[in-house]
Amino acid sequence: MPKINKAYLKFIRMHEEKGNKFHDKIKQFKNFYLPICNTLFKLQKQKKKPLLVSLSGGQGSGKSTIAHIFKIILEQNFKLKVVKFSIDDFYKTAKERKKMASKIHPLFITRGVPGTHDTKMLYSKIKGLMKKKFNSIKIPKFEKSIDDRLSQKKWQKIKKRPDIIIFEGWCVGAKPQLQDKLIKNQNILERREDSKLTWRKKVNNELKTNYKKIYNLIDKKIYLKIPSFKYVLKWRILQEKKIRYKLKKTMSNKEIKRFIMFYERITKHMAKNYEKNDIIVYINKKHKIKSIKF
Repeated sequence: MPKINKAYLKFIRMHEEKGNKFHDKIKQFKNFYLPICNTLFKLQKQKKKPLLVSLSGGQGSGKSTIAHIFKIILEQNFKLKVVKFSIDDFYKTAKERKKMASKIHPLFITRGVPGTHDTKMLYSKIKGLMKKKFNSIKIPKFEKSIDDRLSQKKWQKIKKRPDIIIFEGWCVGAKPQLQDKLIKNQNILERREDSKLTWRKKVNNELKTNYKKIYNLIDKKIYLKIPSFKYVLKWRILQEKKIRYKLKKTMSNKEIKRFIMFYERITKHMAKNYEKNDIIVYINKKHKIKSIKF
């Protein structure tokens, strides 16, 4: 029987105190988290250099929590050096997005879609983490409650070259759509506020160029497959409720409904092509890991 990680159980307990329910903690550890981490461990040993692992899935699917659990197990059980960060930490500053909104399209004021991240910095940081001659690196931190990047003194400092880099985010690994697929509106937001397709064309072009360059660096793609898009709204509302105790500024249900419209097109496109990922984690309607497919 594998050694049950104490740090894993401590992390789970801490999250349960905040209102998150975890089912079958030991079973999930043995059946899902450990086999995936074991696979990543073997791949890293074969590669003999940093392994870049992406973790993607719809909003509220549990990416941040699962990424943290992977980090704990890889460090504690497999004795690997792990760096974990989110594409969210690379959002452009509020000032930069305001400029985009003014020059390209008003919808770019809202963070989230491709085009609203600093891809130049992201590419540079990933390449830096992989360098043989490693120098300490600072990974930015974005604070959603103020909708802006934090000052450099609060960034994550990496002093040693990692064995595994866990790169998580809702659109990580997303592929662009064919031009004719952009014509049909996904929701009211697109119909009313992007009738000339300017916003969605720019987003799609970003995936074809700047994001593709970054995603080509990924060694293994892990995808969290949710039952359907309607659970994005359900779980995102739940997520917002849980963070209300620590944040002064949170979104109302109406604001969340509008916010996820920005994500809908790419989320659905990724869900349609989910089988192209290396490891698929199936999440059921009760927000539990149901099965994994390698």
